[in-house]
Amino acid sequence: MNEQIEYPVENTQLYIQQSSLSQRDEKVVWHPFTQHKTAPFSIPIVRGEGAYLYDDTGKKYIDAIASWWVNLHGHSHPYIAQKVAEQFSKLEQVIFAGFTHEPAVRLAERLLEILPKNQTKIFYSDNGSTAVEVALKMAIQYFHNQGFTKKTKVIALENGYHGDTFGTMAVGAKSAFNSPFEGFLYETIYLPVPIKGQEEHSLKTMKDLMQNADEIACFIFEPLIQGAGGMVMYEPEMLEELIKLAKQNGVLTIADEIMTGFGRTGKLFATDYIETKPDILCLSKGLTGGAMALGVTSCTQEIYDAFLSEDRKKTLFHSHSFTANPLACTAGLASLDLLLTEETNSKILKINQLHNEFKLKIDRSDDENGQNVVCVDIDYNLLKHKIRIKGTILAIEIQTVEGTSYFNNIRDIAYQFFIEKGILVRPLGNVIYLLPPYCISEEDLAYIYGCIEEFLDRF
Repeated sequence: MNEQIEYPVENTQLYIQQSSLSQRDEKVVWHPFTQHKTAPFSIPIVRGEGAYLYDDTGKKYIDAIASWWVNLHGHSHPYIAQKVAEQFSKLEQVIFAGFTHEPAVRLAERLLEILPKNQTKIFYSDNGSTAVEVALKMAIQYFHNQGFTKKTKVIALENGYHGDTFGTMAVGAKSAFNSPFEGFLYETIYLPVPIKGQEEHSLKTMKDLMQNADEIACFIFEPLIQGAGGMVMYEPEMLEELIKLAKQNGVLTIADEIMTGFGRTGKLFATDYIETKPDILCLSKGLTGGAMALGVTSCTQEIYDAFLSEDRKKTLFHSHSFTANPLACTAGLASLDLLLTEETNSKILKINQLHNEFKLKIDRSDDENGQNVVCVDIDYNLLKHKIRIKGTILAIEIQTVEGTSYFNNIRDIAYQFFIEKGILVRPLGNVIYLLPPYCISEEDLAYIYGCIEEFLDRF
């Protein structure tokens, strides 16, 4: 358990004074998802240890979102660092077309041991977006290779996010993120998310869509939790029904487990909550414990076999220079060593328990749909906070007169408040969420919960 630390209460230095590193950064770096005209200076991080990040003044931050959901076991984990260093002295990189190596083969073997039993092949890439790109290409070419050239359409859940490359933007929600490129994106058929109160509508829409299944190649979804869309959660039973409908009508199913994989939902994979397994899975983020960039797309033997041919045109033509990089695969193996221990499982269960205890503490009433909410007043307008939990993920949706939006001003207010408290959260508009590394201490979680209460009380 990490030692308890002293937390700063009111420190706005980061917003009024740049360090030399942030000044240098401002001159030469363009950051992701950042409007540099209005964003505060980038905080210079010089090292990480466990659940903490340290800036160049020595200030600690609790990494409550696992550095964009990737870090499982804590920063600079000595075991992962040791294994990667050992591998570097033997082989750091080799072309993966026509060659192979032990870390890639061993990681594929170990992943297939814990993935759904219908998965038999592992295709490597280098991040989550490309893992999804590969999945979409697999699904569409699977039918093309067999002569079903009309099966090219894709069904996706509304509100979804699958990445920022062109293919992944096409199957994500239509939003300000991708509106400049709308004319370049292929048409996607959207399915209502089967959240509470919308289940029947979602099922009926899927049944109607299956009337034209001869034109549909695949159905892609984030299982149980839509991450960037605001940590929207729905029940396994509904996902099961949607997958069954797709399979019964010859439509391939793709589970985007990039955020939900490797224990985030309380099980190793979100699809472990359902009996009917998807045909293709996409993995990244926690795959290496957050240590290195790596992506994986797994598939069934039937899909793989559709690409076996004397005709080379039926090859899956997709590659990356760093495909199956030995160092990244080694980090993945080390992360699995840590993940599959009873100790890590206990930590996951403890985080879930503490989240639920906090939820019970701040619940005050039920809204018209029976969801737990907290009610306070802000500028004389009723404000409700919907609380939802799955595994190690806790999300609080702040309902304001602006409505639910990534661009809700609550985001900036909350971000600065928690940074000043020494906590890294990155609200999704009006949704504040926690997705911590598994090594986080009970004391740190208690401190974060307390700061959340203080934030709500300040309204």
